[in-house]
Order: sequence, then structure tokens, then C-alpha cells
Amino acid sequence: MLQGIFPVIPTLFTAGNALDLDAQRRVIRFALEAGAHGLVFPGVASEYSHLSLTEREQLLALVAAEAGGKVPLVGGASAPTAAEVIAAGAIAMRHGIRHLMIMAPQGLGSDGAAHRAFFEQVSAGLPGAEIILQNAPVPTGAGLGAPAIIAIAAAVPAITYVKEETLPSGPAITAIRAAGIPSVKGVFGGGGARYIIDELDRGACGAMPAVELTDLHVALWGSYAAGDQAEARRLYRLSLPLLVAQAIYRMRLTKQVLARRGIADAQHVRAPLPEMDAFARRDVDTMIADLLAEFPAQK
Repeated sequence: MLQGIFPVIPTLFTAGNALDLDAQRRVIRFALEAGAHGLVFPGVASEYSHLSLTEREQLLALVAAEAGGKVPLVGGASAPTAAEVIAAGAIAMRHGIRHLMIMAPQGLGSDGAAHRAFFEQVSAGLPGAEIILQNAPVPTGAGLGAPAIIAIAAAVPAITYVKEETLPSGPAITAIRAAGIPSVKGVFGGGGARYIIDELDRGACGAMPAVELTDLHVALWGSYAAGDQAEARRLYRLSLPLLVAQAIYRMRLTKQVLARRGIADAQHVRAPLPEMDAFARRDVDTMIADLLAEFPAQK
């Protein structure tokens, strides 16, 4: 069973917009050394919609090589159409990755029957894959209600996990788990781990946040699993200022934190995101200083 902290690895680019493979390796190694229970690539936090299939394959090969079988891998295969998902999923499976995270696409809206047909087609086109159905809020995903997710998962046995990140995520996690779908082994929380304590209280099997706080999130998971609620909540409070800023600046924030922590200084993004002005950067640097007091920069 997949469980624990599965950080989403970002894509690192040079200032000239090329893949920065050295920086990519440093971030993957940081996640592994921080104790990540598994890795996810590519996800929304990887700017997957701005990667070519060739780039996806090159980066998936790198992730698989660096992981070296030490932890399970989840291959992101989200795309607007079933044919594109199958093509992306096949790339991941060529590198030995059988857990595929696939988003319920925004283009199908709230049409439950259309989503069911979409996942049936994907399942048929990727035999042997275990699908993690990602339910992201609009406009990123379709933002389906729990009854629709339950119906889709019950109809498609290849769906073995759900990543629930509509808001509020907690009640949906409770409803999906209570449905008792035989093929569904667990429900992951999403939303950058901004609601992780509530999700764990409801029986979530883990979280899939961005990578920059992996050591903190692993420590939080360990404290929670050991029954130390006070320490888990203390770490949660330490994470929240940065995660609130991350909700606005997304991958820009992730890459700034990685740079300030000495992990990888590659801050170019391809996705159209808000710029961080001098005031925002100074505010974020203050938050990072609080983090570094407990989780020091890399040497």
C-alpha cells in the first residue's frame, strides 16, 4: 500500500528555459534524503502541461534512476484527452512505474458519465496500471463532488487510490473512505498539505505536497503516526505561512525556497504565474528564516 509523504518533484529550468538536469538531481536527492516515502512526477507542481512528451520521458528516466527502487514512484499522466493520457502513461510504464496519477479533466465539466467513460478508456489503454484519480478544483481540474468520484472509482477497478483536493477536502475524504469501494486502497490529501492534519484525522493514507518542505512533512507524518499530536500540530503551524504564500505563487515559491535552502538555485518557471515583487520576496524570506532555524540549509 502507498502511504506517507509523496512529494511532487518540480521541473527545474535554466534561465534560458532548458531543462536543468543537475538541479533536477539535487532536488530528487534532497527528497530522498529527507525521508520521502515515495516520489511523484510530473504533477501540477512540475508544470507538466508545459513539458513535451520527450521532456517528460527524459525527466521520468532521471527520476527513476535517482530513486533506484528505494521508494515507490507515481507517474503523472494527466492530459485533456484519453489518448494523450495513454501516451503519457505509457512513457511512465516503460520506466517501470505502474502507479499513474490522472486528473479528472476540467474539459469534461461535471458530467459524471463522461468522466466514467474517460477513465474506462484510459484503463483499457494502460493495462496493468494502477490509477490514482486526482480530483482537483476548477479551473485546474473538474472539481467533482464525492458522489461522482465514488461512482467513477466503483466502476473502474484500475482506480486504486484517490487524491482528493477539492475544498473542503476533508468531508470528501470521509465520504470516499466510507463508501468502501473494494478496489480503492486509500485516499491521499492534496492542496499542498495545507489541510494535512484534518485529512489525516479522517484516515487519509498520506499527502502529496510540493517538495520544498519534504523534511518538515516527513517529521510531521512521523509525529502523527507516533501519536504525538502536539508535535505534529507544531510542525503544521511552522509550515503554514509558506504554504499560504505557495497557494498564490505556486512554483515560483517552491523554487525560491529550494534556492534559499541551498538545494537548487534554478528559479525559472514556464507556467504563467504571478510575479513576486521585492515586498513579497522579503516576506517569504522571513518565513524561510523561521524554517531554517529548525531545518537548516543544505551544505
